Amino acid sequence: MEKKYCLDTNFFIEAWNKYYSPDFCSSYWDTLDLLAQEGTIFITHEVKKEIDKIDDTLKNWLKGKEYLIKEIDENVQRCLKVLYSSNPNHIYLANDIKNRSLADPWVIAHAMAENAIVVSKEFLSTSTNKQKIKIPDVCKNMNIECIDDFEFIRRINLKFECKH
Repeated sequence: MEKKYCLDTNFFIEAWNKYYSPDFCSSYWDTLDLLAQEGTIFITHEVKKEIDKIDDTLKNWLKGKEYLIKEIDENVQRCLKVLYSSNPNHIYLANDIKNRSLADPWVIAHAMAENAIVVSKEFLSTSTNKQKIKIPDVCKNMNIECIDDFEFIRRINLKFECKH
């Protein structure tokens, strides 16, 4: 069975605005679209909402790509309950007041429900403050694999070609 990947908001924002801007790397975005159509990658509806608020050009790229977006179902809701009940510190993952992503717990819950790997630009927290928990921290606590975008590129065996 092919592995699935649940992508965090920052996966898109960083790539779109820096590393793989569609201005010079449009084939990267074509490949992501193909992977979404194949069911290899997906995002949560909450990630889409964050992107819609943050970046209009990326928002336009997402238009019409419903096959990329997973909605919340009963299984995802059960996984979210397990996520929060397994560790009291997990409640700090989402905090609108402290400008923490409200999508983060849903990314992990969807990955749990789909037996998917989380892909995020975040790294394990080095803070001793339990309220500064990040996606990789919760994934580690929940035994869910979490990788960054560069490891994702290696795993799907994506190759870049430069032209002048």
